[in-house]
Amino acid sequence: MFRSWMMFYTSLIFVGSITSKGCQEEDLLPDVTESEVTVSHMDDELLALLEDKSKGKGLTYYMLPDDHDYANIPQDPKNKITSFKVLLGKKLFCEPALATEPKNVISKDAYSCASCHVPKAAFTPGIKQGIGEGGQGFGHHGEGRTINPNYLIDEIDVQPIRTPSIINNAYNRTSIWNGQFGAVGLNEGTEENWVDGKPTGFNQLGFEGVETQAIAGMGVHRMALEKEFALSNYYKDWFDLAFPEVPEEERYTNINAGLAIAAFERTVIADEAPFQKYLRGDKMALTENQKVGATLFFGKANCTNCHDGPALNSEEFFALGMADFEKDTDVLINNEADFEKAKKGRGGFTKAEEDLYKFKTPQLYGLKSMGFYGHGGSFTSVKEIIEYKNKGIVENALVPEKQISEEFKPLGLSEDEINALTDFIENALDDPNMDRFTPKDVASGLCFPNNDITSRTDMGCK
Repeated sequence: MFRSWMMFYTSLIFVGSITSKGCQEEDLLPDVTESEVTVSHMDDELLALLEDKSKGKGLTYYMLPDDHDYANIPQDPKNKITSFKVLLGKKLFCEPALATEPKNVISKDAYSCASCHVPKAAFTPGIKQGIGEGGQGFGHHGEGRTINPNYLIDEIDVQPIRTPSIINNAYNRTSIWNGQFGAVGLNEGTEENWVDGKPTGFNQLGFEGVETQAIAGMGVHRMALEKEFALSNYYKDWFDLAFPEVPEEERYTNINAGLAIAAFERTVIADEAPFQKYLRGDKMALTENQKVGATLFFGKANCTNCHDGPALNSEEFFALGMADFEKDTDVLINNEADFEKAKKGRGGFTKAEEDLYKFKTPQLYGLKSMGFYGHGGSFTSVKEIIEYKNKGIVENALVPEKQISEEFKPLGLSEDEINALTDFIENALDDPNMDRFTPKDVASGLCFPNNDITSRTDMGCK
């Protein structure tokens, strides 16, 4: 009886405390901070924008597949992705023993595809102008690579344009800045520019851009798969598993090495980026400021007019008047004709006047780690390039006004909005685990991705 009375008394006290506050319903709700209300509002706004920009397809329109989900990674129907092919390509991508055809013998077995596509630099060189043969050193993420003083200028393998990343390469049916690689999509009808004996001649094989570029790149970058090497180590087993349908006498070739490398490249997917986690339901994966930046990206800034889909890229080409590589202390020009052609962008490949100075829209994941932006590397931060697009003022006087895209115009973003948009692109689109695409070793046992003396010292590799 005493216990019942105490329970009744306690209830009276509780009721009295409510009554003394006027018994308002909101007093019974848990405390909600202003920031939580704001985040909820930002989620609603962002999700509505994503629904609208996806044209009703929903969040899945912007989702990248898992890097092991081969069935859902875009692939060339003539080069089916398999686990064996990917594992072979992953090793070949970093294999210095493919450097069998250098102009100077001192660089034999000294460089690889990964010399200019460094994982920690978002699969870019880590410097403005990538250096294959004729380079030395590595630093921490490729930033320490310099020109070997023992080389003549015309012996060095440098490109006349900034090396693009291979992240989300699966979403490119045509490849590189001018889109010259690939026999499909926008390249249908450009057959007269597929020149035998030139890199574009490999389009005649009928593959998409990723495959064509990987095959052509073997010769462009003075690499080759020596059959004796392939048969002398466990690469033979990997080739046998990767290409069981190919007759053995045709199996160990540059073309198949390129196809394996392309299969691997297609799996380099930035699916661990915070924005991808957000799309999959983790609303805490983005900060409030990054959500603000995302609403600007998909809203006011109209970024999706060019950067759309899972990789936030496009198969289209635009002239934005950005600077080209020019002869200065940072850039080596060893072939004037190639550099002049590179400046013409898509028009340098198609020869069509309407294509002059137009460059392919790049994907936007991993930009934080690249260090250089624009096809000429004229920007050194993500914020700089956003500010350039916000002002809408051409920096390259060589580009005629009539060629400039209608999309290139002032955006009217404030400093705070530029900072929020920068935060979204730099951090929400940054996959922090790119090292998962680096093999533990390569069959040759050589130091990789570079095997020159300076690189071995930089990397502590014997």
